Amino acid sequence: MTPIKGHCLCKSVTFELLGPHNWAGHCYCDSCRRGAGAAVVTFVGHPNGQWSWIGAAPTCFESSPGNRRYFCATCGSSLAYASDRFPDEMHFHAALLDHPDAITPSGHYHTDEHLPWRLDPP
Repeated sequence: MTPIKGHCLCKSVTFELLGPHNWAGHCYCDSCRRGAGAAVVTFVGHPNGQWSWIGAAPTCFESSPGNRRYFCATCGSSLAYASDRFPDEMHFHAALLDHPDAITPSGHYHTDEHLPWRLDPP
């Protein structure tokens, strides 16, 4: 199986996903929005042992007890999220994948926290 790769803005931190992911979906929670600076964040939940960091190691910030956010120390790109609630997987930002069309998000999480904006296509 061909690995799926991704990287931060400056390409210092790259990652590789092997095999199938557990899920892909959109998160609307306040914490994810603030951590990524986005109205919604699309994640790929990938099993531990099936992914790796390549190049520079990311910096880790514990955003709240048991919740860790990973980002590039050089360019500041938000890369991934891990939580004690999901001990067997890492959640990677789908927008950072070299080929984001390789995944199909199907879930919507914490929709009760979405921003009230209506985003219509141009």
